[in-house]
Amino acid sequence: MKKTTFITAAAAVLAIGSTVASAGTLEDVRARGELRCVVSTGIPGFAYTDSAGVYQGFDADFCRATAAAVLGDANKVKWVPATGKTRFTVLNSGEGDVLWRNTTMTYVRDVDVKLTFVGINYYDGQGFMVPKSLGVKSAKELDGATVCIQTGTTTELNLSDFFRANKIKYEPVPIETNDEARTNYLAGRCDVYTTDASGLAATRATFPNPKDHVILPEIISKEPLGPAVRQGDDTWADIVRWTFNATVAAEELGITKGNVAELQKGTNNPEINRMLGTEGDLGAMLGLNKDWVVKVISSVGNYGEIFNRHIGPDTPIGLERGLNALWTNGGLQYSAPFR
Repeated sequence: MKKTTFITAAAAVLAIGSTVASAGTLEDVRARGELRCVVSTGIPGFAYTDSAGVYQGFDADFCRATAAAVLGDANKVKWVPATGKTRFTVLNSGEGDVLWRNTTMTYVRDVDVKLTFVGINYYDGQGFMVPKSLGVKSAKELDGATVCIQTGTTTELNLSDFFRANKIKYEPVPIETNDEARTNYLAGRCDVYTTDASGLAATRATFPNPKDHVILPEIISKEPLGPAVRQGDDTWADIVRWTFNATVAAEELGITKGNVAELQKGTNNPEINRMLGTEGDLGAMLGLNKDWVVKVISSVGNYGEIFNRHIGPDTPIGLERGLNALWTNGGLQYSAPFR
């Protein structure tokens, strides 16, 4: 019954979304003078508000990159916070222009919810965090545990599958936001918190005593996280896709926030010249200015700079590149050519 209700509600929203998309998102954003970016309600390192109430983080910087590409100004972003339950409705109803919010690409979301995923900015997997005092070494030892889990996410289904496959039981403690999960977990209302491993590391970094909590070794799913737009507007999908690709290609080619202005004057590398608009005009194909990639990189840096600034090894989050290293360094991050 719940599944039928979900599909019916989704279909109603999608009817609105298709009309919004067909209007031309690029034109709408330019007429409005701001990009409406759907983000998390708060995940340290990825999308959160600082002491001044300004959104910061890995995903937040990709919102800024998109605004820089389209409007020439990374600050022209209207932040649209959404929970796991509301994010797709917010996007498909036209309240947001793009979803940059730790969202897993799945078959159902792509096909039935009518999203267009345009890249994977973080390769992740679901894990488990427990207090060290429990003495648990493996997720297979969690029989009978209470588990904090965000509703409206892939983690719900993954959790059910894992416990069922291992013939153990659990008691779910439903929560809607990461802050709510943090509060309930630290208060002892659940023995375990499960979400993407990156989210666990980010949450643990905010604890009074992070070393009192361990992330168990099991990774029980594939969670390719990335940006999504409404179906029906291919030009807008291309803009978001190639904005992300530009940050990855820039890292591979050695284009940084610090040297992009100098490289824009011309180099011996034709691909760099094409990207930065000194040869040809790739931007015109997207309805963007010639120097749109320059605006992106000068605003937020390349992929590696964004990663290291917000969630890398030298931050409180402390994530290694791992699968998110460039393909030339054994990872999966890879951009199609700018040609």
